[in-house]
Formats: sequence, C-alpha cells, structure tokens
Amino acid sequence: MNEILEKRLNFIEQIIEDDLREGKNGGRVATRFPPEPNGYLHIGHAKSICLNYGLAKKYCGDFVLRFDDTNPAKEETEYVESIIEDVKWLTGDDLSNRIRYASDYFEQMYAWAEELIKKGKAYVCNQTPDEMRDNRGTPSIPMKPSEGREYTSEKNLDLFRRMRAGEFNEGEYTLRAKIDLASPNFNLRDPVMYRIVKADHHRTGNKWCIYPMYDWAHGLEDSVERITHSICTLEFEHHRPLYDWFLDNLDNIWRPHQYEFARLNLTYTVMSKRKLLELVKGGYVSGWNDPRMPTICGIRRRGYTPESIRAFCREIGVAKMNSIIDVVKLENAIRENLNKVALRRMGVLRPVKLLIENYPDGQMEQIEAVNNPENESEGTRLVPFSKTLYIERDDFMEEPPKKYFRLSIGREVRLRYAYYVTCTGIDKDADGNITQVRCIYDPTTRGGTSADGRKVQGTIHWVEVNSALSAEVRLYDRLFTKENPDDPQDPTDYKVYLNPDAFEVIHDAKLEPSLNTATHEQRFQFERLGYFCKDNINAANGKPVFNRTVSLRDTWAKIEKKN
Repeated sequence: MNEILEKRLNFIEQIIEDDLREGKNGGRVATRFPPEPNGYLHIGHAKSICLNYGLAKKYCGDFVLRFDDTNPAKEETEYVESIIEDVKWLTGDDLSNRIRYASDYFEQMYAWAEELIKKGKAYVCNQTPDEMRDNRGTPSIPMKPSEGREYTSEKNLDLFRRMRAGEFNEGEYTLRAKIDLASPNFNLRDPVMYRIVKADHHRTGNKWCIYPMYDWAHGLEDSVERITHSICTLEFEHHRPLYDWFLDNLDNIWRPHQYEFARLNLTYTVMSKRKLLELVKGGYVSGWNDPRMPTICGIRRRGYTPESIRAFCREIGVAKMNSIIDVVKLENAIRENLNKVALRRMGVLRPVKLLIENYPDGQMEQIEAVNNPENESEGTRLVPFSKTLYIERDDFMEEPPKKYFRLSIGREVRLRYAYYVTCTGIDKDADGNITQVRCIYDPTTRGGTSADGRKVQGTIHWVEVNSALSAEVRLYDRLFTKENPDDPQDPTDYKVYLNPDAFEVIHDAKLEPSLNTATHEQRFQFERLGYFCKDNINAANGKPVFNRTVSLRDTWAKIEKKN
C-alpha cells in the first residue's frame, strides 16, 4: 500500500519525524483506527484509515483496528464484521492479529475509575440527563454542582461499586470527573465517565451494566495499546484537554498524544451516520451497500477499487481546516485508475438491429479487438461478427443535426474493430418505431481501416445478435442534486434533494459474449459508455447484473454550466 504515502510531508508526518529525531516514544510509531460498531463505514472513514494505516506503514510502526464498543444499545456484530471486511479491502492487509476491542479493557478502565474516585477526582452523581443539561451554566455562569461532588471518596466508591453490581436503574446514577465547574471548555465541566446501560453487549453479554463514555475510554484504550500518535478529526479538538486530564491524573500509565486533522466532507452526499441510517430504514436506498451510498461497501459494490480510494485520499491530502471536497476529484480518481486496468468490452444498452445487407448469409467471423490500449500486455480477444448486429439506438438518426457523425441514411461510419458501413435505409413498425437499420459494408476495410485512404468521422460499437449476452445494467449517479444537501443554513429536509435520476435499470442490454465469465473483482470499460463491474448478485430473472461505476467523463459539469 505504498502508493497512499504522500511525497511531501503533511503536518502529522512532520510531527512524527520531529518526534523520531528527538527520540520520543522510544523511537516507535503506533497508530489506530477506532470505529464505533454502530453503522457501516463511509468514504469519510476511508481518509482516516488511509492516514493511520499509511503512517504506520511508512514509519515501520504498528497499526491497530480497534472497535470502540462502549454503547451496547446501538452496536451489532453485523457492523463489526462489515468494518473488518472494509478495512482489509481498503488496506489490502490481513489485520487478523491487529484487531482490538474497547471491551477487552473494561476491567482495567473500571480499576482506573476507582483510582480517580480514591483520589477525590471522580464522584457519583444522581442528576438526570435533563438536570445535567439545565445545570451546565453558560460561558459566564458556572455549572451548578451536584451533591455527589461533596461526598467522601468512600461513599462515592460504594455507590460506584453498587452501580456495577446492577442495584440502580438506567439514568439513576452516573460517574463524573471532578474537574472545573467554571471552565470555558464545557467538556471539562465535570464530564460523565460512566452511565448505566442495561442491554446485552455483542461481546460481553450481560456481564456489565455500566459502560464508559467515549471521552473516558478513548485515551485509556490508546494507553493500553501504547499508541504514540492518536489521530482524530477536528471535532475532537476541544476534547483534547479532557483526553490529557484523564491521562495526567492516573499513575503509571503510558502517555499517548492526540492530534487532529480535517475530516472529509464530499459534495452531493451526506456523511452523517444518522442520516445514512435514515436513508436505509426509510427505504430511500436498498441498503447500506446500495451503490449510490457513500459507504465503503456501497462504492465497492459499484466498482470502485481500493487503489482509486487511496489515490483520492492522497490527492486531497491532510489539512488542519475543514472544507468540502468536490466529488469530481473522487470520480476522476476512479476514472484514472480504471483507464489503466479496466478491460475493454462492447455492450449495447438500448439495442436496435443493424442488418448488413451485402454480408454473406450464414457467415460468422471473429474480429480481433484490443483488451486495453493503455496496457499492451493485456493482449487482444476475438469478438463474433455476422450479418446482423445490435447497435445503440442513439447511434442512428433519421434527421441528424450538424456535427452528428454517427449513422444516418447515406452516411458511412466505422464499426469498431470491424468494417466501414453505409446506411441504406430503415424499417419501422406500425407505430412508426424503428425496428431495424439497414446498411452495406465494404469488405476491404476489415480492421476498421480503408486501403484507399478515405476517412470517416464516426465510430460506433456493436454486438453480434446470435452470441450476445442478455444482461441487466444498472446506471448509478450522484445521490443528491444539491451540492451541499446537508447545509446547516438550509432548513429544508436533506431528503428533498435526493436525485430521482441516480438509479436507472436497463433490463435487456446486449453485451459481447466474453462478459459471460466476468467476475465481481474484474473491471470493464464498455466502450463509449463508461466503466462497469459485474454485481455479486443476479437480477430476479436470473440475468447477470452489471453496475456502472462512473461515466467516461464528467457530464455534471455541462449540466451545472447550463444551469
């Protein structure tokens, strides 16, 4: 995965190199990616994965995939399994020996909590969540103290142990840190460390009924794992003083350090797990792996490659200020990658028959076609050719406008890799719909070149009728029509901006027969149409399904310019 490493140092790399020169952390580098198993990963998480894994790789350090499984009410094994699969796919690494869980450390966290209680730096509070919120104060008015703040360490220790024993109901008590009621940083105004949650945990069952809050658990997990550089997104910047306070007030503990970078925000999508869950549960998409979703499993199903995601993350870099990245950068990353690796194939999405009137009846020949002009080592393949072919319906017009270089009556075009053909007429049904385009071919132009040097301006693709593979093709586009559907200044429900044209199904496309053996891992360019991959499920009618990953060029730029 060396390609994810940037040539120029970002600010985190500079910090690491300074630390290494100064001999900090024993000359070690250890990073982690700490997802909560309460949903599927999305493209924003990919940036964090590439950064943390890439730093460990670059500096020959250690990397840990750690699940922050501290909220059993929202966590599921399904999410754990999907996250493991996504991270392995993105990094290309087997992480079996580097998977950790916060729940592995619950006993140690509990012991550290008792240590703070004994030092008089934590207490049990009986305020309800509403009372806590009402008592928080304002920037100029301190928080109202809880009566537990004045309890003895012995009484707080007794209450905390009874919390663990399950004597109290949810919301009845919490454990809070005793820090500063008047701090301008509200995170330091006696934050909650533990709350009572009586729900089965996906790993520990009902062993625990008190669970650590993220701010309490975060630094402790880093400490147990001897993380050197705990890299978070910018929303945790104001939590860093609390991260430091917990570590500074515990004895004989490894001291990690937290650093923050800008999270990834992408145009024409939403990155909120809550909103993505709304789309799934509301039936606006078919699931977490819907190819329109920004989830890693969704874009993977759509045909994105790990190399393209890593290249995208490398291009946008690591910054200290939040911004919104144009989705065009992501689309261009996959185009650039697939242009190099995708096999070329011909497919006709909206077919109409092309009859070559002067081609011998019953004759079938094999036309040599290039697999990838960007990579000669891919060689060539043979494509069946006969008297009757399928072409795209849009590749013929009865009354063509200026600069239309495809088929019309009397016009000559090139059939890709095959022959020059000239349109002689059309056949229509009773409703006036074109059922067949007729033409004649020049047998001296085999291979798509003319011996007499004449040129044609149009080249169209085709598929031989008798050998064609019938398939369902799904055309995917951007999920939203608005550049920033999650704009906090816009009171409109973000779902209003869902793109009605983000998903189109073509039920009877015709593809060249070599695609019959395609696998989900392969990537293809359907010539003149875009990049596609085979879905890992078939259509309801048993036909193979191909998903469009991305078009050949950015069509939205023209739309936006027109608007």
